[in-house]
Amino acid sequence: MIDSDSLVRLALFADLSSPQVEAVSHVLGDERFVRGTRVVRRGLSGGSFFVVLEGAASVEIDGSERARLTPGDFFGEVSALTGEPTTADVVAATDELRCAVLPGEELRPLLLRYPAVAIRMLETGARRLRNANLWQP
Repeated sequence: MIDSDSLVRLALFADLSSPQVEAVSHVLGDERFVRGTRVVRRGLSGGSFFVVLEGAASVEIDGSERARLTPGDFFGEVSALTGEPTTADVVAATDELRCAVLPGEELRPLLLRYPAVAIRMLETGARRLRNANLWQP
């Protein structure tokens, strides 16, 4: 379980009422990773959904950093929703990375229960897609 104070300041949950944030906090786990730990491994499917609470993570493809995730950012949603393998590694980039974690099979029910979170996630996904289309090696 995550304390609701850790979630209330994150944009992903900004549209939820205090009781809703409290309810979400009860379904999320709290995990910590040390620098260099591979949190998500490219090519595996069915993983969890993660929200960065503290620290930073590096999104890497073939050892090249493509993005840096900081508090409020999330990852693992595409694989959790589609059941398809992940397309990148996510590695703890700071001495400690703290994440709220939800098992992948519980993400869809959470989004159906809290459509405002689904909309925020969709907006972020759209921005990521736009930025990926602009990315040059």
